[in-house]
Amino acid sequence: MPLSHGRPYLAIPGPSVMPDRVLRAMHRAAPNIYAGELVDLTARVIADLRRVAMSSSHVAIYMSNGHGAWEAAISNVFSRGDKALVLVTGRFGEGWAHHARQMGVAVETIDFGLASPADPARLEAALRADTAHQIKAVLVSHVDTATSVRNDIPAMRAAIDAAGHPALLLVDCIASLGCDEFRMDDWGVDVMVAASQKGLMVPPGLGFVWFSDKALEEGRAADLRTPYWDWTARAFPEFYYQHFGGTAPTHHLFGLAEALPMILDEEGLAQVWARHGALARAVWAAFEAWGQGGDLALNMPDQACRAHSVTAARIGSGGAGQLRKWAEEVAGVTLGIGLGMVPFGDPREGDFLRVAHMGHVNAHMTLGVLGVMEAGLQALNIPHGKGGLAAAAGVLAVQA
Repeated sequence: MPLSHGRPYLAIPGPSVMPDRVLRAMHRAAPNIYAGELVDLTARVIADLRRVAMSSSHVAIYMSNGHGAWEAAISNVFSRGDKALVLVTGRFGEGWAHHARQMGVAVETIDFGLASPADPARLEAALRADTAHQIKAVLVSHVDTATSVRNDIPAMRAAIDAAGHPALLLVDCIASLGCDEFRMDDWGVDVMVAASQKGLMVPPGLGFVWFSDKALEEGRAADLRTPYWDWTARAFPEFYYQHFGGTAPTHHLFGLAEALPMILDEEGLAQVWARHGALARAVWAAFEAWGQGGDLALNMPDQACRAHSVTAARIGSGGAGQLRKWAEEVAGVTLGIGLGMVPFGDPREGDFLRVAHMGHVNAHMTLGVLGVMEAGLQALNIPHGKGGLAAAAGVLAVQA
């Protein structure tokens, strides 16, 4: 008997759950896009984007998803033939490298596999070997959305500095901004990219690039820059429309103007990080309990290197795919597909799933997802240890 009638729940790593008040803020007629309210609102949004990144850097806003933000960063930093070093800890590290390579950048990668973070010692060694300083920038994901690996960004900066190398540090925060602690200026990040549809709680459609004075100067000669992707006019516009390369993304701006103060002023960034950490630990506790009696495991074994926004896991013998189907069709909960763990078309695709706990998510939402998953494990007769939901509740009881 289907129990899915009612409000469906998306537990996928983007688009995340959007607050009703954000949706209401967007549900209005378009404003004047040349002067007045929207101009003032945009100034507040940009100031808040700096605050959420903990940065005094420049900000460029693009009408794009995160992949567009990747390309914006690449086009403003590199010239054709420049060299990038990409630290790969999952599908999205591979994706950023692929975009750079297709745009004419000479890409070298260090692949750390699908279940381990980037090793700063290997980064330092690679940079020390680059005695001619051909590597212009190091690219790394803070959180890889596919593997749920979280990289130690201060350690990456320390490795670059220890090598005495002038490379810029570019960081993908698409799956971490507003979820995991991130301090752009304190951590020595030169360029950071993110998007609207995850921790920032706004529909997909906006990509963001933050960039330092050093990155601005280093990129002045970049010949991959095109008029649309050029961050110069967006960050330093003479006229308002130049912020966006044309017509402003009016309704996304209304959404951001509602969502960012919720994060920064009402809850507070430190508490937002703490909430995501507690919810993540609850999900991990459930999986660890379930794994005591079956072929279930978290992808990232080291808790210190797990994302607080998304959890990647395996349920063997196709159990993940079966559970995803049951949860959506019977209980109205959509879990994330396993992405990049095996090649597309591989029969093991059904062994992987992801559970998102990012953005506008609280205890009852997360416990509800875990309760549905535990019911599905029972209904499908998937072998598993008992007490997963109780373990998750215990984590939150201690945190409360």
